[in-house]
Amino acid sequence: MSTTGTATRRIELTLHRPWFALYARVRPTLVIAGRGQPVQWGLGTWQVPADQTVVVGVFLFNRMWRFGQAEFALEPGHPPALLYRAPALPFVRGRITVTDHTRAA
Repeated sequence: MSTTGTATRRIELTLHRPWFALYARVRPTLVIAGRGQPVQWGLGTWQVPADQTVVVGVFLFNRMWRFGQAEFALEPGHPPALLYRAPALPFVRGRITVTDHTRAA
């Protein structure tokens, strides 16, 4: 039973860390529509509203400061796959880009 305004869709977010970074044991935090949650590196899926623009953000936290922040406004027409690339240095911003395909199941 779906009503207007409650339609959702699944998005994929791949969280990629560089093979060499000047920080260790740091995990990302994902923020969707202002609500944060700790996540693991790699591929994950999340449910978002299908008919609204949703701001997706990621940052890293090392007990002293936040770094690697990146945000992307995901609109209903965008492909459902995003890629976050963490920086190699702990004072640089990260990047979120849209990918045009999803992994085959």
